[in-house]
Amino acid sequence: MKIKVMAFASFREILGKELNLDIVGEATAAGVLAILASRNKRFKEAAFEESGWLRDYVQIMINRKRIDPRQDLSTKLNDGDELVIFPPVAGG
Repeated sequence: MKIKVMAFASFREILGKELNLDIVGEATAAGVLAILASRNKRFKEAAFEESGWLRDYVQIMINRKRIDPRQDLSTKLNDGDELVIFPPVAGG
């Protein structure tokens, strides 16, 4: 199945604007994040605590709907779904 991953702000600098992942079998939001972390050490350090938990400030959306990373990372993804990753953003 194909999952589109989009990254914003500092995560875009690390991962690039858009990735298309081919995943065999079932996919979850946690699984996609784990794939990204295994492929990119900078992303792993920026998005995950040493304990392996996703950092509190990381925001995730699936198909333009925000999910709670502490509760909904087991959400199953379907072919063609879009996962968006936001780091903390500040502005003035």
